[in-house]
Amino acid sequence: MLWSLSICLISFIVLFMMSLFLVVMGFYFIMNDLVYFIEWEVLTLNSSSIVMTFLFDWMSLIFMGFVLFISSLVIFYSDEYMSGDLMIDRFIMLVLMFVLSMMFLIISPNLISILLGWDGLGLVSYCLVIYYQNVKSYNAGMLTALSNRIGDVALLMAIAWMLNFGSWNYIYYLDFMMKSFEMKIIGGLVLLAAMTKSAQIPFSSWLPAAMAAPTPVSALVHSSTLVTAGVYLLIRFNTIIFDNELGHFLLLMGGLTMFMAGLGANFEFDLKKIIALSTLSQLGLMMSILAMGFSKLAFFHLLTHALFKALLFMCAGAIIHNMKNSQDIRFMGGLSSQMPLTSVCFNVSNFALCGMPFLAGFYSKDLILEVVALSSLNMVSFFLYFFSTGLTVCYSLRLAYYSMTSEFNCSSLHPLNDEGWVMLRGMLTLMVMAVLGGSMLSWVLFPTPEMICLPMIMKTLALSVSIIGGWMGYELSKFSLAYRLQSLNFYLLVSFMGSMWFMPFISTYGVNKVPMLMGDKVFKVFDQGWSEEFGGQNIYNFSVDYSGLIQWWQNNDLKIYLISFIFWVVILIVFMLY
Repeated sequence: MLWSLSICLISFIVLFMMSLFLVVMGFYFIMNDLVYFIEWEVLTLNSSSIVMTFLFDWMSLIFMGFVLFISSLVIFYSDEYMSGDLMIDRFIMLVLMFVLSMMFLIISPNLISILLGWDGLGLVSYCLVIYYQNVKSYNAGMLTALSNRIGDVALLMAIAWMLNFGSWNYIYYLDFMMKSFEMKIIGGLVLLAAMTKSAQIPFSSWLPAAMAAPTPVSALVHSSTLVTAGVYLLIRFNTIIFDNELGHFLLLMGGLTMFMAGLGANFEFDLKKIIALSTLSQLGLMMSILAMGFSKLAFFHLLTHALFKALLFMCAGAIIHNMKNSQDIRFMGGLSSQMPLTSVCFNVSNFALCGMPFLAGFYSKDLILEVVALSSLNMVSFFLYFFSTGLTVCYSLRLAYYSMTSEFNCSSLHPLNDEGWVMLRGMLTLMVMAVLGGSMLSWVLFPTPEMICLPMIMKTLALSVSIIGGWMGYELSKFSLAYRLQSLNFYLLVSFMGSMWFMPFISTYGVNKVPMLMGDKVFKVFDQGWSEEFGGQNIYNFSVDYSGLIQWWQNNDLKIYLISFIFWVVILIVFMLY
């Protein structure tokens, strides 16, 4: 136990100090407009050399700082949350490998080294999702791994296409080759990879399933690492997808993902899945604003979202921990009186998610919606943006209503308290950042004052939609029993909206029934049939027969056979003569 305590504390201190250094360096780089390329020659053979390139600019440094900051607090929080785990050092090592893979991905301007980080994330995330080792975790881990393999294959194909340029350092070719046919194909493949990693439609079903992982892992994965890898990659490739068919496609998919996740969260009762669907909704927002060409805004929202989403998951973990591993929000209630400090952190992060003025989420979300209102956007995308914002406030207030108000709905003998000071310290530190982070980042990322002039109705549209959405969430929660009985009249519609548009069924049963059975037939007919008959099995039988003959030949004396043969020939000749 002392060793596990020390590994948690050492990891926390090292990561925290590194994060502060990297954020300060990022601010210094953005003030002085610096970009550093560092090349490390790994191997030179004749005239060929293998070179590892690292890109250090303001974006990679600030993002690395944020990832390390959140990772350090998550590891600190895990010390108490995972205290019952005898193998906590293995858990911390997995988390550190996960963070290292993300570092590789962030500082790589090269598709090969990006693939190292990309596959590292996929492999370690599988190990973390199946960490609790039950059937549900195994299924979720397999769904996560197989969904992400599609993106890995797309990235490998993009690497193959990059051979046309003579180098895999994509960063050099983005500007002057962006209209070429090869770059469009590479852009399409990178877009597919990013859509799988960031769980856009139709690859969304793995993200709520990945909630089978321990809650500290969820806080890390859903805030700043795995799911944001796709967004970050597209921010780097933003010139390829801007103002063409790829951008228009991504805008639609991002908007639909945002809308679908917002609808699904309003029908969900699992605490962690509601927060996972809110992550999916915010990822759709980042992807769609990125498709419109505002990569800096997408990055700004990525950073602010990381702060309050990590806090939201940590609060959910503390609640689940105290509820003795119950995640159903219908069994909660009155938590504000039983766990006041956790409830404060939970509500602050929830309000930041809604875009409450002057919290972290407000600065990025409000700016994004005002830019959308200013742009010449079609009605479908405009509707998806603002209606999804209303849905976000709707499910956030529904969650707060179920968990914070009225009486406690579980056993009267309950262990709810705020005495987990290790967890609380991590949560309170993040709460400060969830309050101040948005304004601080907006000063740094947008130092030149700019003004968006809109009519009053458009300027207040985001606020109006949020208020209406919040009111709807409150009303539907208040009449929850009657509402649920009424929903039986529209069972198919409700089950369609509440199950992420049947995507989990398509991703599991759809893959299981047809391709798997077909694969089984092909395996039996070809692999275990004809290829065995004419391949390995045939060679084996031939070898066995002839080796037996050779063995028989070697085990006997040829002279005896020769004498007996001559003897019988002589007898035969004598017999024939007589």
